[in-house]
Amino acid sequence: MAPRIVSVVGNRPQFVKAAPLHLALRDAAEVVLVDTGQHYDHGLAGIFYEELGIAPPAHALGVGSGSHAEMTARILERIEPVLLDERPDWVVVYGDTNSTLAGALAASKLTLPIAHVEAGLRSFDRTMPEELNRVLVDAVSGALFCPSDVAVGNLAAEGVTAGVHVVGDVMADAARLFGPLADRFGHPDGPYVLATVHREANTRQPELGRLVTALSELGRTVILPLHPRTRVAMSHAGLEFGPSVEVRQPASYLEFTALLRGADALLTDSGGAQKEAYFHGVPCVTLRETTEWVETVETGWNLLAPNDAAALREALARPRPAARPPLYGDGHAAERIAAVLTGAT
Repeated sequence: MAPRIVSVVGNRPQFVKAAPLHLALRDAAEVVLVDTGQHYDHGLAGIFYEELGIAPPAHALGVGSGSHAEMTARILERIEPVLLDERPDWVVVYGDTNSTLAGALAASKLTLPIAHVEAGLRSFDRTMPEELNRVLVDAVSGALFCPSDVAVGNLAAEGVTAGVHVVGDVMADAARLFGPLADRFGHPDGPYVLATVHREANTRQPELGRLVTALSELGRTVILPLHPRTRVAMSHAGLEFGPSVEVRQPASYLEFTALLRGADALLTDSGGAQKEAYFHGVPCVTLRETTEWVETVETGWNLLAPNDAAALREALARPRPAARPPLYGDGHAAERIAAVLTGAT
């Protein structure tokens, strides 16, 4: 009998991570998709089902926005009856969001086996909600699917060694599977830098004001698909970008990939976008003081920089590295994960 697997998603990166795994599990398991509704804007959620061929969710929880506590509590309350009804063989959670934490906590309370895709990542910055989510979810997971040996080392340092698997990164799978489809979208003529901003730390004052000034004074054309959180925060603060920043609506996965593939560089505070840049050979500047993707920094493809125009210009002027080693596997991580979840290994 095929195992039943509940797959919990809630935001853009999780749709991208889930898509290759659902493909790998298609003929070997019954996959029950639960969408928490953490991202509910069509441009950040619904369109990803259409583009990536993900079946509509069996359960849509519709939690919406709110504080970390409110969102996590709503997901816990709404996902528990789903898990009680489905009684899956595995509950799969992805990454480091409130959906990840709530899904893992609810499953743990019901003594259901938990699989964490993207386990072992650490920025070592406990002020980031995502860092706390990673640590807590890894502590209750029975299968920990790591994208790299660095992630395995992080877990070992915390005394976690059971159930750990080095599989590579499912986002490398997504780049391999879906990247070529993005070419039909094309990208703007002329040189430009692509930017994304959504982290809580960058959408609060005074950091948001510094970031708006830095991008506006960069001296480069900047294309910015603006996250709803950032748009609202700018409106409340009375901030506007200068004329060199082209503000757009949130981009779908394929639209964003097309923009990324045509960009001179990426400026971002996103964890997933850092890797997407690496997979597509685009230099990245991360608008944070820390990153969980330390390997991209060590190879020279990623640089941490403050929200300052001069610092960003200096970062963008660095030479492109000659080599781009396969840091996160061969693009077949989902197949390895599927083999573990279905008992094929």
